[in-house]
Amino acid sequence: MSIFAVQYTYDERRAEQDAVRPEHRTYLRGLAAQGTLLASGPWADGDPGALLVFRTDDEATLDALLAADPFAREGLVASTTVRGWNVVIGGWPEPAPR
Repeated sequence: MSIFAVQYTYDERRAEQDAVRPEHRTYLRGLAAQGTLLASGPWADGDPGALLVFRTDDEATLDALLAADPFAREGLVASTTVRGWNVVIGGWPEPAPR
């Protein structure tokens, strides 16, 4: 499994974001419940965007998850930056075997 840090930059359509946000958060909560999304949240300084941390088999799987995000589906994500991340200190426990 690989860890990926994903930076979303949102466009300026705040009303549309507000309308889609409940579905977006429900989607992300589902990924968190599966152990795929480790953490997610908007920038604290008010910049239009967020940081999401995922654990997936590979980047192709991550790409599919990001494409299915309601914010991405509705075109509300102006740009996405994906970086593999090697957690050295701290982090999240490995998921239980299925």
